Amino acid sequence: MSVRLAKFIADCGVASRRGAEDLIAKGAVSVNGNVITTPVFFIEEADNVFVNGKKISTNNDIKLYAFHKPINTMTTTHDPMGRKTIYDVLDKKYKNLKYIGRLDFKTTGLLLLTNNGDFARKMTLPSNHIERTYIASVDKYTKSGLDKARHGVCVDGINYRPMKIEEIDEHNLKITVIEGKKNEIRIVLKYIGSPVKALHRISYGPIKLKNLGVGKILEIDKKTVDLVLKNF
Repeated sequence: MSVRLAKFIADCGVASRRGAEDLIAKGAVSVNGNVITTPVFFIEEADNVFVNGKKISTNNDIKLYAFHKPINTMTTTHDPMGRKTIYDVLDKKYKNLKYIGRLDFKTTGLLLLTNNGDFARKMTLPSNHIERTYIASVDKYTKSGLDKARHGVCVDGINYRPMKIEEIDEHNLKITVIEGKKNEIRIVLKYIGSPVKALHRISYGPIKLKNLGVGKILEIDKKTVDLVLKNF
């Protein structure tokens, strides 16, 4: 199957998609010994790709990081509205890492980052049934409302899968989802009459936030990464 050259470079963790296109334009990329200068170029699995004379591959060691996303930051490389992004918080040496899924502007907590685009994609596929767990703070909730969310609801024509919900106290809920639709928890809780006041992710699959400080990043050990890979 053919893949766009810039995407392949990004999936190898060499640069972002935009950075990969810049490398191509500068003549730093060759395929099978031929320098490529156009971003509109596709490669096959058997092709040999070099960046600055070094062969690259998606089979390079997968690196995975846990990042404690602060509130009021965008999960994106660039925000057209000028809001702070996670890359404004992260050290420059992590600028080429790809985020796995997104946390919205107001949501805090565990955000996973990786150097491998294909791995990032697999981590977000609903078919892989990877659980994400959050703490949601609300003003109030009812047993009947929570039961609706536990059985799955349809909001504005969109079906949301059943959620695992544990009642922590009268204002806080522990919620686990596997689908990861945009603003899923906020939409469902608002629908059942319990709008979210604060949302904080504490785990993604086997990886937990624990006591990682706000704005801090930590590399996940290879044993854990291998454990995640076994699920694909």
